[in-house]
Amino acid sequence: MSKAPLMSLEAALEQVVSQARASVMVSETVSTFDALGRVLSQSLTSPIGVPAQDNTSMDGYAVLSEDLAQGWGSVGRELKVTQRVPAGVTGQPLSSGEAARIFTGTWIPNGATAVVMQEDTHLTPTGGLIIDKPVHHGQWIRRQGEDVRVGEVVLAKGERLTAASLGLAASVGAATLEVTRKPRVALFSTGDELVMPGEVHPSQMRPGSIYNSNRFFLKALLTQLGCEVIDQGVVPDNQAATLEALENAAKDSDVIISSGGVSVGEEDHVKPAVERLGSLNLWSLSMKPGKPFALGHIRAHSKVVHFMGLPGNPVSSFATFMVLVRPFLLALQGATKVEPKAYHLQAHFDLKKGDARREFLRVKLNAEGGLDLFPNQSSGVLTSCVWADGLVDNPAQNVIKRGDWVRFLPFSELSQ
Repeated sequence: MSKAPLMSLEAALEQVVSQARASVMVSETVSTFDALGRVLSQSLTSPIGVPAQDNTSMDGYAVLSEDLAQGWGSVGRELKVTQRVPAGVTGQPLSSGEAARIFTGTWIPNGATAVVMQEDTHLTPTGGLIIDKPVHHGQWIRRQGEDVRVGEVVLAKGERLTAASLGLAASVGAATLEVTRKPRVALFSTGDELVMPGEVHPSQMRPGSIYNSNRFFLKALLTQLGCEVIDQGVVPDNQAATLEALENAAKDSDVIISSGGVSVGEEDHVKPAVERLGSLNLWSLSMKPGKPFALGHIRAHSKVVHFMGLPGNPVSSFATFMVLVRPFLLALQGATKVEPKAYHLQAHFDLKKGDARREFLRVKLNAEGGLDLFPNQSSGVLTSCVWADGLVDNPAQNVIKRGDWVRFLPFSELSQ
């Protein structure tokens, strides 16, 4: 049997994202309070200007800069403080020779053309205001609409909402937002060797058994991406159990993700089971770690459900999720930006031999702003992912010398 040709990540990513774009989730209305991480399905246009009126950015005094140019506010020509205007209150118009005591956020009284910080003033025993420093026309005044103009699109369709986004939405009066529905993702692992932590004490583990780590980090990554996770547990290594698990998973989910069993060995039952219920593309990716990957769909319960199969080795599963599953799930939610932001940093290590496949090396930022390499890059060493701050995306056959600039993908970009 000839080996399947290796597929480039670019080609795989194009197919993955295209499949997701063809079936974006429907929209729903949610409270702005609860919209963190969701993807806007409708652009938000501001009905107001922000700020709504000229206001002060400092505690101090509103004055007429023309007065100060004529000597008002100096010894012998002190300004008269005629009003005190706290935030939320509209002051009276100012006339020549007058000043208004105002506080951060207060609307500028009509006629006032500058604000003087309270630290740059002092009051005479009779309550007159003396200005201690030169004043410039317009100083410390935030102009109407300088942040947001009326009718401006403040958050675009397809934008993933951050904490700052929610604050901006609230600042223009949006109590609710139109977002795409959260994908419902059914997750299961395959393998008779898998044991759940807590079920068997380490001293009683049978030979060949391992604790199921993939289930834990995959559920966490899915949750960070705004998915509702349906945990299907561990599926035994036989075709009947795999078929039953797939059919059960399809009932309430939009996507099924499996970990393990996507190769073509005698004990890999995912491929024939998915093909029996739908269709499957099994790829050998030009990627290390993470060579086997499956993309397909299942027809069950009068609907079509997406299927993605990840390799069983923990680091392979971890890396493949980040570079392929994450973009798929973001695209399924209608996000316009699905690829992570990359940075070019200096390698503070040597990689004397490049691999035939594109490598994702676990690295850590050091105090000098460079990257250190974890010494063991095996696909089974999950400690490398805990130690690391991200991945170096290293092209196939590429040798790295200390001081070379490399493409760095931080986990902060890849995991949310």
